[in-house]
Amino acid sequence: MLEELLVAGVAAGTAGLVYLAAAARVVKQYERGVVFRLGRVMGVPRAPGFTLIVPFVDRLRKVNMQIVTMPVPAQEGITRDNVTVRVDAVVYFKVVNAPDAVIQVEDYRFAVSQMAQTSLRSIIGKSDLDDLLSNREKLNQGLELMIDSPAIGWGVQIDRVEIKDVSLPETMKRSMARQAEADRERRARVINADAELQASKKLAQAAEVMSEQPAALQLRLLQTVVAVAAEKNSTLVLPFPVELLRFLERAQVPPASVQTGPPAVEQAPHQAAPKGDGHKSSTPEERDEGKDEPQDTR
Repeated sequence: MLEELLVAGVAAGTAGLVYLAAAARVVKQYERGVVFRLGRVMGVPRAPGFTLIVPFVDRLRKVNMQIVTMPVPAQEGITRDNVTVRVDAVVYFKVVNAPDAVIQVEDYRFAVSQMAQTSLRSIIGKSDLDDLLSNREKLNQGLELMIDSPAIGWGVQIDRVEIKDVSLPETMKRSMARQAEADRERRARVINADAELQASKKLAQAAEVMSEQPAALQLRLLQTVVAVAAEKNSTLVLPFPVELLRFLERAQVPPASVQTGPPAVEQAPHQAAPKGDGHKSSTPEERDEGKDEPQDTR
């Protein structure tokens, strides 16, 4: 009798251990456990830690609640300004409702991936090339909104979406490089012209000051000579002031009061003969020509 009781106790203990081993489950801190009993969801998801289910009746499915980093494959599309580009992105999302993530969609990861790809192609078609290159924050927000709208019903929340890279054709890269070079050259010319304008204004002001004090021009000339001579040049170009040449020219002209020869006799201008003389007035050139002709002595 005692032996039978002992065997029954051992059998019950063994059955209890087997039942406990089959019913025991451990849910990690970053997971939630969704229990299906005969195909139906039972209550709220199981919290992290040790939990028990009914063996062969319940089925526990663990759902990861961590933020998932999913790369979106590069999508090729045509922008609104007819430029072919390839754009890839990264989606950050997490599950906020474990039962919906298990029930509402077959595979929420695959669903989010496909939705991200289609939304990315749609964003490419609605945007210009300049927006893809410079205004990515606005595009990221629009892409996040497009993915998050259907993902809410799947128990998934889109944390953020980032456009990672934009690949351009080689011809477009060369065109953009030429455009950037031309723009930089234009700005350089504008800056140079502005500098010339400011310099001309300053030179005009300096000329006004020097015109009031002629000695300032001579001092400036001496400073220029010193600056040129400091470079150890073999040839020194020395500009000669025009005012000095004019002074020397005036100094060489003798005074009007000093005369070395007899006074010049002023000749009266040739007057035409009266009309009644019958003589014809002649010019000095005609008179000179008449001297050379032979005269008739008869």
